Amino acid sequence: MTTSPAPDVDVVLPCLNEAGALPWVLARIPAGWRALVVDNGSTDGSADLARSLGATVVTEPRRGFGAACHAGLTAATADVVCFCDCDASLDPGLLTPFVREIRAGTSDLVLGRRRPQARGAWPVHARAGNLALARMLRRRTGLRLHDLGPLRAARRERLLALGLTDRRSGYPLQMVVRAADAGWRIAEHDVPYLPRTGASKVTGTWRGTWHAVRDMRRVLGEPPGRPVPSDAAREGNSR
Repeated sequence: MTTSPAPDVDVVLPCLNEAGALPWVLARIPAGWRALVVDNGSTDGSADLARSLGATVVTEPRRGFGAACHAGLTAATADVVCFCDCDASLDPGLLTPFVREIRAGTSDLVLGRRRPQARGAWPVHARAGNLALARMLRRRTGLRLHDLGPLRAARRERLLALGLTDRRSGYPLQMVVRAADAGWRIAEHDVPYLPRTGASKVTGTWRGTWHAVRDMRRVLGEPPGRPVPSDAAREGNSR
């Protein structure tokens, strides 16, 4: 991995206690791209480890997957910004063709459709929740997507212009909904999905999955052109 003051691409990596996965993930950042590890309150030394491995570390004290992702987006400076989980379940090198597609102008937002490569890589409750949300998304936007996964790429300025407000689990979905409402061309491509390192903060349990689905259902209820209320006053902004 190389670090550059003027990166070709910024890769946002939301991070909460991912020290076990960081070496694998950061070693797979394409040359010339910058890894933006957004530390969301880690207690396992993730931030220091990421710095030692050449990543740029952004600190986001407010807990929440969306809070971490958006802090990375606002800290990014590259024209194209990618997002990838920091748990070694997805290889950031898979983003290379996504970026090529964005730069070619054939798509405005490219998403990865997760394809499990091993038993247990994607728990059944998490798959069920994802499937239900994909169906609701289709009814809401007409998009025939199959997954709302974290691997994605788009142009930074256009993402900022969406005015994303969700700071919890609904952030990835809100990005897709608002992009669809804005008429973006959205593509989806299969990507291998590996067993994650460590325990999931969102979909590792039925309860976590339920909270994520609840957040996303709220996003799907957002009328076109009307922002989702801020989560600032909501309790339990946890991943």
